[in-house]
Amino acid sequence: MSQRRVLPDPFKFAAEGHSLSGVIPLTQLPRLGDMLLDKAGSVQFSLVGEMGMDRRPRMHLAISGELQVRCQRCLGSMVWPVDVDALFELVRPGQPIADDELEEDEFDAIEATSDMDVTALVEDEIVLTVPIAPRHEKCEAPRPDGGAVKESPFASLEKLRKTDGAE
Repeated sequence: MSQRRVLPDPFKFAAEGHSLSGVIPLTQLPRLGDMLLDKAGSVQFSLVGEMGMDRRPRMHLAISGELQVRCQRCLGSMVWPVDVDALFELVRPGQPIADDELEEDEFDAIEATSDMDVTALVEDEIVLTVPIAPRHEKCEAPRPDGGAVKESPFASLEKLRKTDGAE
């Protein structure tokens, strides 16, 4: 059964400095399904509310875990580490985000609605960390012939040339 984690009032959560942590099974993150080779396992998350120095509500999200994905070069299994450390500034629905805030690298501004789905937020951040085509640092692409080493077609010509030259 799917257990969604929801914040009824994310602004109050941040203003009062609440925290929420837990473990989410990968089976509860459907958008990761096509990326994963194996849906067994889980990710850990921690969400902490805070007020920034400018007295604006923020949330700090940390996610850790490992995903089993397919290497797009050798087509073998590989472990992709998940290590997310994100800071969000909460914005009310419909409230414009100032241009200077959009350019800020310290945090991302997100629209926070009542009943904010924390599981979806965790899933969004994981989707953003997995590359489109994950690959091992070092591996070789599979050979179309299954790895068999074939004799060069010119090797037989070389043999003929040697026998003709010997006579």
